[in-house]
Amino acid sequence: MEKPFVPRYYLGVDGGGTNCRIRLANESLETLAEVKNGRSNLQIDDGEPAYKAISEGTRDVFEAAGIDHAETANTYACFGMAGGRMDSARAAFAARPWPFAGVKVYDDIDIAHAGALGGGEGGVVIIGTGSAAMSIVGGTRHQAGGWGFHIGDQMSGAILGRELVRYAVEAEDGLAEASPLTRAVIAALGGNNQAAMTWSFATEMDLKLLNRDGSEGCDDVLIGRAPGEFGKIMPLWFDYLERGDPVAGRMLDIQMGYIDTYVRWFKAHGARVMAVVGGLGQRLFPRLRDCYGDFVALPQYEPLHGAVILARQNFSA
Repeated sequence: MEKPFVPRYYLGVDGGGTNCRIRLANESLETLAEVKNGRSNLQIDDGEPAYKAISEGTRDVFEAAGIDHAETANTYACFGMAGGRMDSARAAFAARPWPFAGVKVYDDIDIAHAGALGGGEGGVVIIGTGSAAMSIVGGTRHQAGGWGFHIGDQMSGAILGRELVRYAVEAEDGLAEASPLTRAVIAALGGNNQAAMTWSFATEMDLKLLNRDGSEGCDDVLIGRAPGEFGKIMPLWFDYLERGDPVAGRMLDIQMGYIDTYVRWFKAHGARVMAVVGGLGQRLFPRLRDCYGDFVALPQYEPLHGAVILARQNFSA
């Protein structure tokens, strides 16, 4: 007597700090349904919001696909998570009481890599608000960057935006050459350096959470702007770059220098391709192609599909 057919499903999660996307696929990796839920950074509240977002999103995606939630027992899941750089954070999250037949938790760059290269070998760089790099060569995984705004993210829009603001402030003080771009940056931040300084710090904070009285001289109160706020300056930079602004050109040189460091790192351990993921990287891609030729490539698939690819690779029938 033949055994009854038991369907097998793969669930991929692209867990971001703002929201997470969840995709349910069949054994052929064809999408059955996709949903979006809340923020899912593993470093926020010990991953509790991420657990809630994925749990609720799983119910939603099965409902959207018209499949009984009980089929999670025949589903293999892969999560690519923001804040997943730390091994301990990924292990703790994987150990939570999931309903799936199997769960694998990755850093978000792993699913970007799998999607960009279709599950194959080579390198990938994320160049967006943040930045990071990873490759798989000869079965060995290499990773660099991705350590966050304060100590890393050298290729990112957040870092480049911060450097541009710093330069614009120096130009306003007469310490560096001004340009239409530096004047536009200062105008966007309030019109003078005093306004730019005010902008650079958070304007609202909960002093109770800080456990401080807010008195002058308390360093903890000086909370800087979030990386994304500096990243929002990038469209202004591109506008002036296209106009040939000299300061915009200097910032481009800084950015290309950071990227070149990673290109050399990839080539040093034998990567033959570097896929470029992220909004800033996509806009810079024509320049990267001019510099590096076929060594750089656009992604084959998005990171969410990369999560589904990794789910099948980890839990093949």
